[in-house]
Amino acid sequence: MASDESLPMLKILMIGPSGAGKSALLIRYCDDQFDTESSTATIGVDFKLKKLSVHGKAYRLNLLDTAGQERFRTLSNSYYRGAHGVILVYDISSRDSFNAMERWFEEAESNAMPGAVMYLVGSKMDRAANRTVKYEEGEALARNHGSRFCEVSSKTKENVRKPFIEIVDLISQNPELLAASNKRAGTVAVGESEGAFGSGCAC
Repeated sequence: MASDESLPMLKILMIGPSGAGKSALLIRYCDDQFDTESSTATIGVDFKLKKLSVHGKAYRLNLLDTAGQERFRTLSNSYYRGAHGVILVYDISSRDSFNAMERWFEEAESNAMPGAVMYLVGSKMDRAANRTVKYEEGEALARNHGSRFCEVSSKTKENVRKPFIEIVDLISQNPELLAASNKRAGTVAVGESEGAFGSGCAC
């Protein structure tokens, strides 16, 4: 059996407005814990390492949770280098959060390498009673950018694994993307030198 260190590494960024639910989604997926995100927002970039098998093929995921505040945008832009995929997250109970997604898509499409997979996520399904963004709106936005789409709830765990499984599946179907990332990476991505899965911080 191959060791964890020998498995292919996929770098996936999580971006979106501050408070959209990025950290809660990542923590629920990696640690199966629910973080209300009521505490201090992400400063700079946090990361977690996770192993995932899709169609019988195992990968190591380097998941980077980027800060949504404007003052960290220059910092987060540098982390697009070598990224295989980008998960864009908005809050279904915040119209402002959703309205900002065109700008986030523009940033991702401008900075990510050609062929990087985009995946749009509407978070906080558990707040459906306070929904201000229809499912169909998120679906249409994703379609306009050639992206997959789903809604999740980090609180109830609904669909939490879906965006990660599907984005890895799409990346694995593009050998040219995998080859290009290895050539472009240049430097070791944050967290790739760590041996343990499920924790890490690059603040």
